[in-house]
Amino acid sequence: MRPILLLLILAAGCATVPPPPAPIVDAHVHLNDERMQLALMDEYGNGRAVIFWGRLSDNETIAQAAARNPRRFVPFASVSPERSAYRVQWERDDPALLARLDALMATGLYRGIGEISVAHSAAQGFAATDFSPISPTMRGILEVARRYRVPVMVHCELERMDELSRLLDAFPDVAVIWAHGGYTQVADARRMLARHPNLFYELSARTWPRHPRSAEYTIMAEGRIAPEWLALIESMPGRFLVGTDASHHVEANERMKIESVKAFLGQLSPPARREVAGDVMRRLLRELP
Repeated sequence: MRPILLLLILAAGCATVPPPPAPIVDAHVHLNDERMQLALMDEYGNGRAVIFWGRLSDNETIAQAAARNPRRFVPFASVSPERSAYRVQWERDDPALLARLDALMATGLYRGIGEISVAHSAAQGFAATDFSPISPTMRGILEVARRYRVPVMVHCELERMDELSRLLDAFPDVAVIWAHGGYTQVADARRMLARHPNLFYELSARTWPRHPRSAEYTIMAEGRIAPEWLALIESMPGRFLVGTDASHHVEANERMKIESVKAFLGQLSPPARREVAGDVMRRLLRELP
């Protein structure tokens, strides 16, 4: 075979090979089992995980896990009201809580703040929280985030969405990651993202085949992204992140969560996939321009 013809054939073959998928940055991990989390990340090829406390961990153990695994874990600090130690301070809008958060961030160990469950429905083993997103405490948390130039992950369900909107208006220079997107419908997501350039829609639990609280919370139907959701994500991929909402109670559940994220990402266009899988979070962490 002539060399020129061989080169043309090889070039044509290379052109059909898709680029390798970008490593996933899991934006939502409650670190209860460090060994399980790392093993699953290795098995599934996930690059990094944003970690914060779960039932078996706290701010200090999160920082320690990140110190042991600096290339795998991105630690966030939390003073969320579902912790009994902090709930009374939330009820009183106690400035000591903000001083505690500021002290945590001043250590330089944490790359962000959250998950802050300002409004969260009750779940098994989890007491409901229902605080105003425009309370002095919540505004103070965003002021700390502004001071340290870090993102804040907020769990705020749709009942408090209008107040969340007012908070975003008050802090346009603070990046807010909306955990699970507040479980909103697509019209609300589109409206909130259009109004608030500092809002980022995090998709943990939204890609699962089913959600224990409501079938309407998922954006997938029979393994396919709903067309209206797909159109929205493709139109603004720089505003969406993926997460698993890992908790490490049952390994089979953790596998389902990771596989659902991968199935979701596999349906996006390559440019959108790169953004949602990791580049959006890398920019929020100031690792990309």
